[in-house]
Amino acid sequence: MVLEAEAIRAQVERILQNKNLRLSEVQRRLFSYLADKSLSGEADELKEYTLGLDAFGKPPSYDPRQESVVRMHVARLRQKLADYYRIEGVNDPILVDLPKGGFKVTFLPRSPAPQIPGGVIEALLGRWRRPEAALAAALLALVAGALYFAARPVKAQRTGSESVAALSPELEQLWSPLLASNRPLVVCIATPAHGDSGAGTASGAFLLGQFLAPHKLHVLLTRGDLLSMPEIAMDNVVFIGPVAGNRQLEAVPVDQQIVLEPDGIRNLNPRPGEPEFLPDRASGNSPDVEESHALVSHIPGLYGNGDILYLSGNRISSVLAAVQALTDPVLARTLVAKMKTSTGGVPRYYQLVLQVKSMDDMPVDISYLFHRELSGSRQANSIAKR
Repeated sequence: MVLEAEAIRAQVERILQNKNLRLSEVQRRLFSYLADKSLSGEADELKEYTLGLDAFGKPPSYDPRQESVVRMHVARLRQKLADYYRIEGVNDPILVDLPKGGFKVTFLPRSPAPQIPGGVIEALLGRWRRPEAALAAALLALVAGALYFAARPVKAQRTGSESVAALSPELEQLWSPLLASNRPLVVCIATPAHGDSGAGTASGAFLLGQFLAPHKLHVLLTRGDLLSMPEIAMDNVVFIGPVAGNRQLEAVPVDQQIVLEPDGIRNLNPRPGEPEFLPDRASGNSPDVEESHALVSHIPGLYGNGDILYLSGNRISSVLAAVQALTDPVLARTLVAKMKTSTGGVPRYYQLVLQVKSMDDMPVDISYLFHRELSGSRQANSIAKR
């Protein structure tokens, strides 16, 4: 199907009028510039320096090696486009994307997404009782949609009692304890605190749902205050968001080395050159960029049964970064290379700290800082503190 230029420009204008872009003049200007260059066939020649001058008004002395403003805003625009098509643009006929590795915008015909079965949404929304959790409930319904529809067309190989699609070698190493197990897998979203919509954890769960759907059957969804001790004892659990306030998970003993505190991450036993505390704060180089940290913890389940994987952080961006780090093949390759043991594999149990740079609550740069291998023995310490 050949797309008409008029239809493409109408789609570009539709995205420009979306509230996420409408509130950011810089992002609007960047998107318009890249879309025009792509439609005219000039995008392949674009360089970061050129973008800095033309789209951001930088002086000729601008040095991309010293300033990351272009890379940050391009990564943010890529996220905004993805967010648009998950919700507002789910049925738009044209898919507009900004693939990594360049500045060329692509335009592809797109079939409307199927509707999530009403029963799935009603069953999930019925479990959310507090008004402040309304947005998180809606996003949880989208997670169910991601799991329900992404699993349908997959051609999988039969492995034991599960149908599992192919993973990259690094993702296989990180996820095999949870995906290859016959135990049910429970994805649990941290219960929003009072006044908190829960958008960060629910958005992370949506991304995780898209990843898990082709690789694991029978994924269960719940929120923190509905997770029971029998589920923790009998199932594998992936918990998204801060654990503080969840009495069941806080009761699971773990020989931890790193803890999540309200304003950063505490390194309990710093090695030479490592900081004792990593604060979440605005970047000193740019007021638009926030630096936070994500903590990934893979520990034994209750009584040594199964596995528990925590994807945690204090910010929306850090929770999303934890999910992305364990679902993106490129990021997973970096993590496995950093954590690789002398035998060539990764530790069965570990804690991993990531540095996250973000704009408007979206991670635009995720980097490995350090990790700790955990033993199978556990001590009565919680994985997070408040």
